[in-house]
Amino acid sequence: MWSVLRPDAIAVLRDEKAQQALSRYFAVMENSLPARFHICARVEIKTTSDSSETELWKKHESGLRELNRLQKRVDEKKMKIEDLPKPEFSLLDLKIELANKILRSCRFCERRCQVDRTSGRLGVCGVGTQPRIASEFMHYGEEPELVPSYTIFFSGCTFKCVFCQNWDISQYPDGGALATPRALAMLIKKARQAGARNVNWVGGEPTPNLHAILEALSKCEVNIPSVWNSNMYLSSEAMRLLAGTQDVYLTDFKYGNDRCAERYSGVKNYFEIVSRNHMLASKDAELIIRHLVMPNHVECCTKPVLEWIAENLGPNTRVNLMDQYRPCYRADEYEEINRRITSDEFSAALKIAEEVGLQNVIT
Repeated sequence: MWSVLRPDAIAVLRDEKAQQALSRYFAVMENSLPARFHICARVEIKTTSDSSETELWKKHESGLRELNRLQKRVDEKKMKIEDLPKPEFSLLDLKIELANKILRSCRFCERRCQVDRTSGRLGVCGVGTQPRIASEFMHYGEEPELVPSYTIFFSGCTFKCVFCQNWDISQYPDGGALATPRALAMLIKKARQAGARNVNWVGGEPTPNLHAILEALSKCEVNIPSVWNSNMYLSSEAMRLLAGTQDVYLTDFKYGNDRCAERYSGVKNYFEIVSRNHMLASKDAELIIRHLVMPNHVECCTKPVLEWIAENLGPNTRVNLMDQYRPCYRADEYEEINRRITSDEFSAALKIAEEVGLQNVIT
């Protein structure tokens, strides 16, 4: 029996729309299927110490094809993961090796700072090589299908959102406690034993710590869904490394245009990058998309985001339309967002979702 506080976290187990959008997630949660990172760790990769990075990426792509083949057989109950031997060097090991190579010229996010973080240099996110954990706990405030969610908040972020509600975490990468991947794996094990439905990587932003997260998953002994909770401003290389390791992408689709993204989060080319990554995520695993309705941004942001989701990902995409915006951090410097949204604005957002045909919206 799951230890939950919210009635909707029980009711969601019988929700047909949730089950349709997140069928494999529920199966892993209930231990009837293995988490994808466990399958990834059973895919053998043959490599040599003198393999070039180009050669490693080629092996990675062939490994992903084998992972997809094995996952299909496992999901169809034609094979058990226990039937797959643990290789000396796996696809998950290869992902960790490639991530550590990228760390020396960092391009985990599309800012592409290309600094050598292993030498002590820092990019825009300010995150070093070893992750800092601002907090970790069993979260009961997430989407009902996730509750209780073992949530790991990383310090630092690739965005500079002027209205960030977690600004004390996201904008202070030196805060929090240092943690090793092995320690994270032990924490996940304890949380799963205590009733966690998933491990939820968030922040701040998990992207700068991709290398450590992959290594933590490689050391994780328990079967637990892995949830990538992100602003989705990842580089294409980072998305390739994530592929095959996550069970759910819990995404934040903030803006419907580049102008708003640059003004409020300090990032360029937002819509092209984030929409690309949503397409990649939808082909890789299951999705829950969050969209925070902001004051004076229903037409410029909410409408194009919901239209894009309906057109490109389909009407049954699980979308959390969020009304909890409040002016935090530096929002008082921007008059147009220095207030909560009105009931009329949220009603307009809900109407747009209905008009574009989205049928799996939660609030």
